[in-house]
Order: sequence, then structure tokens, then C-alpha cells
Amino acid sequence: MMELLVKNKEGRIWDISGIVTDISWKTSRSGKPSTLDITLVDSGIYQHPKFAIHNGDILHFRKDGTNVFYGFVFSIDTGSDQQIKLTAYDQIRYLLGNGSYVLKDVTVSDVIRKIAQDYGLQTGVLEEAKYKIPSLIEDNKKLLDIIMGTIGSELQYKGQLMAFYDDFGKLTLRNPKSMVLNLILGAGHDLYEYSQKKSIDDETYNTILLYKDNEETGKREFYPVSDKENVERWGILHLYQKADDQTNSAQIMEKANNLLKLHNREKVSLSLQAIGDIRVRAGNFIYVLLDDFKTQLFLVDQCSHKLSGGEHTMSLDIKVV
Repeated sequence: MMELLVKNKEGRIWDISGIVTDISWKTSRSGKPSTLDITLVDSGIYQHPKFAIHNGDILHFRKDGTNVFYGFVFSIDTGSDQQIKLTAYDQIRYLLGNGSYVLKDVTVSDVIRKIAQDYGLQTGVLEEAKYKIPSLIEDNKKLLDIIMGTIGSELQYKGQLMAFYDDFGKLTLRNPKSMVLNLILGAGHDLYEYSQKKSIDDETYNTILLYKDNEETGKREFYPVSDKENVERWGILHLYQKADDQTNSAQIMEKANNLLKLHNREKVSLSLQAIGDIRVRAGNFIYVLLDDFKTQLFLVDQCSHKLSGGEHTMSLDIKVV
């Protein structure tokens, strides 16, 4: 059961479910709003004479009782083939503009609330992060990058990968446990094609070297951690990074150890083609059952759903974290 509605600024609501031929819903874990692309038949036999869609109109998409997408039309393509093609984005599209912030002792949740309030955006569940950023100074930077940077700090200092997304019209922040989906993909479990990649070429580090300049002594202090076995196996793959000025030695070492835990391994990623499950979006953790791996949780990095001709398929890029 599918419901696709258009609401214009005058409050008129159109149900376009019956004239839609194709739907594509794409989500990405970071750096992008979710996208809904739809194709519908123009001048349909039951079309109201006042039917019209304009940029800025709201799109609601529900399927199988699940709230899927709430967003805004940003592009309308028409032509001689009597079809209308719409592209809509969720609220995160409005975070692609730049802003400047100077904040102290804030968590990821605090930053999201502040930016949402400043730019008139709606928020939903914002689960509290563990790391409180001592000093956040961002000048003329993309708002979404500011938020994703604070999420990166949470991962580096506390080892927690939080998911930030628009949940049907509300900016949402969830911890990893809240994003686990009771879904298994594998042989005999809706999966029909996959490819895998193992690599140490992309953000794999067996040596972490954090540093901080001590203003009192005038010397640079180093905080190294390393895995000797993997250094012998792969050679030195090092990450050299400045620690936050406001952090103490214990916090810097905690960050260094978290970074080593996160990056000191082969990166395992899969690309999957499967029967669609509309609950799946980027940021979810799902179970994968394949001969090459023990059954384990994978993080959905990117997800694309396609609905056409009564068929629903999805393409996933997933990885071990």
C-alpha cells in the first residue's frame, strides 16, 4: 500500500499515488539530504483541471504503513512525452548554506538544536551524545559540515557513531543501538547480487600520532599509539593530527586509542542488490549472512530504493565499522 501526496502553499492536497509510474528514494549517511525522484503521467484521465505542482510544494510518501519521506519539491521537468519528473529533498537540503558559530561546552545535540532554531527547521528525537566539545569555532562553513564535524568528534573521542537524518520532517539524531534493524540479507534472504571489497588503502591506520602545542613550555607534546603487529604486516600507515587545544592529556589519549580502534583494520565493504524493504535507510545497521563472512552487523552507508511496475528493489553500499 502506497500513499504519495502533494501539498501546496495554499493548503490544497493532491493524491498522486495513482498516476506515479516510477519512484526513487535515496539516502546517504553523511553530507547529503535524502532525495525523492518521481515520474508521473501528466494530463491523466482523472486529473483535476486545477491540478498543478510548484517548486516548494511538500511531498509526503508513505509505504506499507511506514513514514518514508517528507520534503520539498526543488525541480520539475516536463516535456512532450506527457510525463512530469519531480525531484524533492528533505529538510537537510536547507543545511547546505554557510554559517558561522562560536560555541562552548556543547554536544552534537546542542549544535543541532541551535542551528535548527536559527534557520527555522523542525527537530525530533535528538539523543544525547557523550562528548562535550570544549570550544567550537566555525566561520563561514556549510551548516551540514558543522554538524557532521561534531558527529565526527563524538566518534573520535567516545567511539560512538551517531546517525543524523531527517525523519519525516524532523531533524533526528540517534545512537548506534537505536539504528539496528531486525533484517537479515543473504542467500535465501532477499539478496540476489553482491560484490565485496577489502582494502587498507582508504583511512586504514596502524599508527596514530596526536600532538598539542604546550603554551607554557613552548614545546610540542606528542601522544602516539601503534599496533606493532599490523605495522610489520602493512608497514607504517600513520595518522598525524592536532588535538583540540582545550583537551587534557587523558582526553587526547582516549581519542588516540579510539582512532586506532576505528582505523587499525582492513576496510570491508559490500555492494548489495536486494528485494526492497522500505524500512532500510542510510545509517541503519543490518545483518548480512554470506559464506565469506560470519553473520554480523553492517552499517548502511548509502541506500537507493526503486519502485517501478509493481516491483520494489534496493541497492545498498554497506560496511563494517
